[in-house]
Amino acid sequence: DDEDAAVNRIALGLCTFTLAVALGAVLLLPFSIISNEVLLSFPQNYYIQWLNGSLVHGLWNLVFLFSNLSLVFLMPFAYFFTESEGFAGSKKGIMARVYETSVVLLLLMLLVLGMVWVASAMVGNDAASRQSLYDLWEYYLPYLYSCISLFGVLLLLLCTPFGLSTMFTVTGKLLVKPRVRCPPHPTLPAWGCAVSRAARCKASCWLNVNVELLREQFFSIQSERRKLELRHRASPWQRNLGYPLAMLGLLALTGISVLIVCFHVLELLLDDAAMPRGIQDASLGQVSFSIFGSFGAALQVVLIFYLMLSSVVGFYSSPLFTRLLPERRDTPLTKIIGNCVSLLVLSSALPVFSRTLGITRFDLLGDFGRFNWLGNFYIVFLYNMGFAGLTTLCLVKRFSWAVQAELIRALGEDR
Repeated sequence: DDEDAAVNRIALGLCTFTLAVALGAVLLLPFSIISNEVLLSFPQNYYIQWLNGSLVHGLWNLVFLFSNLSLVFLMPFAYFFTESEGFAGSKKGIMARVYETSVVLLLLMLLVLGMVWVASAMVGNDAASRQSLYDLWEYYLPYLYSCISLFGVLLLLLCTPFGLSTMFTVTGKLLVKPRVRCPPHPTLPAWGCAVSRAARCKASCWLNVNVELLREQFFSIQSERRKLELRHRASPWQRNLGYPLAMLGLLALTGISVLIVCFHVLELLLDDAAMPRGIQDASLGQVSFSIFGSFGAALQVVLIFYLMLSSVVGFYSSPLFTRLLPERRDTPLTKIIGNCVSLLVLSSALPVFSRTLGITRFDLLGDFGRFNWLGNFYIVFLYNMGFAGLTTLCLVKRFSWAVQAELIRALGEDR
């Protein structure tokens, strides 16, 4: 009815805002790196004086604020709002749903804050820690978001290596491979006639066939025929150069990422300055954040986008989260909310993830650098080692399986 439609529109509006915040979190670090290089290249240009440290620092604070707002308030409100019906005995309407959602959300926030208070009291038993328990804005919210960010960084640690290896399979499905193994299936018209006859006469037909099995075989052959026709329509340049260049590009980006992380591990052992830290003032336009200058900064931006894309692919390809994959025109609103929360957690942890791995030297600004675990050497060191090890393991396993499949296929064709 109209009430449910209005509730759905409000929930979709909150989801849209959350996705905009997630996109801002993804673009936050690349925008900062590009701004620094632009100020280095044109230090006295009048038309780029608006691009300064206070602007970038303000963007970091706004993304941090809206990320907290979306994770702690907006997305839970959207979920409870779609599930609410109003208190028993109250007048039906949107306001009744708003009252019920507000009460449930308030109880949830009190529960979460109480759990954080108990955990903080158990971890820190000194006088300073007990005194900070009463400071909601300066202690509670940063500590709570620090825990959420740690969860997001751990999620990136699990999803990104798996996504880096899955990117080769996904790219292989999207691009046209150089070799066309066989022509379109010659029996496709016969299969089509058989399926149409079976669909018309089902149980009364004298043919003793399995209709469902025949239908599945027909759709499988039809899908294979579309793929082969797409390959035949592709130009020779696309068939012979597109796929190899894409595979080489993915392999180069993955190898560079692993090498940077390995080099960062050595830096952690030799220099304390390699630890991720937070600063309160963005000193842009003074020094490049890469030893290779503008080329290195551009490579950092490409690697950040590539790692984010790989993490999303790995997230939706993992067995734990594959059910969250949205379907066109058949995705319930609760699943949309779950996807928005997942993407926001991954994207808001991306700046911390990139700085922890040493992908960039741009220090974390504002409240992003106030996370408690960033100063722990053992957590940062083990995180880098885990990323390098998991990525190498996933790539070796993926390529070994691909080689085995090609060998088995070649032996089968020879026989």
